[in-house]
Amino acid sequence: MPYIDGFIIACPEANKDKFIAHAGDIDPLFIEYGAARVLECWQENVPKGETTDFFKAVQAQEDEAVLFSWVEWPDKTARDSAMEKMMQDPRMDPQDNPMPFDGKRLIFGGFETVSERGNSGSPGYVQGYVGSASGGARDAYRDMCDTMAGIAMDHGALRALDCWGDDVPDGEVTDFQRAVKAGQDATIVFGFVEWPSRAAFEEAMPKMREDKRMPAPESDMPIDGKHMIYGGFLPVVTMTK
Repeated sequence: MPYIDGFIIACPEANKDKFIAHAGDIDPLFIEYGAARVLECWQENVPKGETTDFFKAVQAQEDEAVLFSWVEWPDKTARDSAMEKMMQDPRMDPQDNPMPFDGKRLIFGGFETVSERGNSGSPGYVQGYVGSASGGARDAYRDMCDTMAGIAMDHGALRALDCWGDDVPDGEVTDFQRAVKAGQDATIVFGFVEWPSRAAFEEAMPKMREDKRMPAPESDMPIDGKHMIYGGFLPVVTMTK
């Protein structure tokens, strides 16, 4: 199963075209250095929460949109080797290719895939989430994800992938830990479901809620549901090897 680098970005709405152009310059380098796939997804239906949400995670301003993005690698070894080379590549120099967003508020981390269903392609809509789980809950989390992925796939999803935090650094301004108010012994979890379109997702949701395999709301979940952040995104850049 792939190793995932996950990102959350706040970008000015006015810079959307600049962001797509920037990704068009930078993302091919990931593919060149061994990544299998890169997706950059722009907010479409991202709810605001009372204590946590994607906007708070990156301290988004009123004129900024949130992006949910990831890079898929064959494994961690390939990722680590590639990142070392990329950091030495002059094409990564921000002086020559400045970021159209505030890099200080960029959130990133590396994740091990624990559950994967379906095949990657060019989705029309992505439902992404970030949460936290106690350090000893990996097996329970994987089992829950397998169940949820099966439900989503049976109701029209193209692919479901769920990940366990592996290389998730603390940041000076923002990070995954603060995004979901993770406790000291918690592990960050990151995942997404790819759909043909937003309409397909919205048509599937009531059917999924009624599915008998769906865990009851009062059941003991392996993740902190109160602080989990989630939302719907439209892919604006998709690249594959």
